Amino acid sequence: ARAAKKAGMRALVGEVLYDFPSPNYGPPEKGLIYTQELIQRWQGDPLISVMVEPHALFTCSPRLLKDAKDIAERYNTPLIIHLSETKNEVEEVIKRYGKTPVCHLNDIGLLDDRLIAIHCVNLTPYDMGLLGERDVKVVHCPQSNMKLASGIAPIPHLLEKGVTLSLGTDGPASNNDLDMFQEMDTAAKLHKFHAQDPMVMNAKQVVRMATIEGAKTLGLEIHMGSIEEGKKADIIIVDLNSPHLIPLYDLYSHLVYAADGSDVITSIINGKIIMKDRNILTFDIKEAIERVNQFSQMIN
Repeated sequence: ARAAKKAGMRALVGEVLYDFPSPNYGPPEKGLIYTQELIQRWQGDPLISVMVEPHALFTCSPRLLKDAKDIAERYNTPLIIHLSETKNEVEEVIKRYGKTPVCHLNDIGLLDDRLIAIHCVNLTPYDMGLLGERDVKVVHCPQSNMKLASGIAPIPHLLEKGVTLSLGTDGPASNNDLDMFQEMDTAAKLHKFHAQDPMVMNAKQVVRMATIEGAKTLGLEIHMGSIEEGKKADIIIVDLNSPHLIPLYDLYSHLVYAADGSDVITSIINGKIIMKDRNILTFDIKEAIERVNQFSQMIN
């Protein structure tokens, strides 16, 4: 949170909760206390917000999940969880509780419009219907799912159920470049290939998933996610003069299938220019890279 704040980035952060000790907060029972302290510390900040983040059903007991939900309701924050990411997870949850992860969350009261479910790869038709009925927000991370061979999330079917769907990267361990342009490209092509239908997941729909639908997922669509009067100025400027982006026929198609993160030349966050002409203005990038390399050597 402090690093994002110094960089001028907008961030919704959370401490991952488990039923086993964490290097950040120690024993499991202190995780919820740590989360509440984070929420209180950053309340009212214009850029940084804190969510409640139990990891997954196979690492969190029903008691921990319910306690996490209570904190999210008390502070009116999102509740985010990895859900039905792998077949092994689904099988483990069915073995423990006799039902799918989605149905288990529904039974213990977590399946509602506050919940942000990451992945949702291995779902039954009944699961998909429940996610739509309960207005659960789903984050699709296709590159992570492909790298880990988790499967292909049924995104077109979830869209048919009216589920709010956005795009994510997951973490660097399963994604590496964290490039949202590459994520758009992958999402569009993956589902066309899987459905054997070039009309599935068109470019405009995928851009919406990366912008306004992402804002809806976080409950921030009133303030951001599109360029409209009265919204906060969170804007990127893309250089469309590079050879791989010429000629320009369809802007959405260019953004999804031709552009990547390096084509962004200027970033404006909350009305402040954070990067101009590829130069970051809020911190020393060379110093940051040096520190990261030092930390990586300590970990090794």
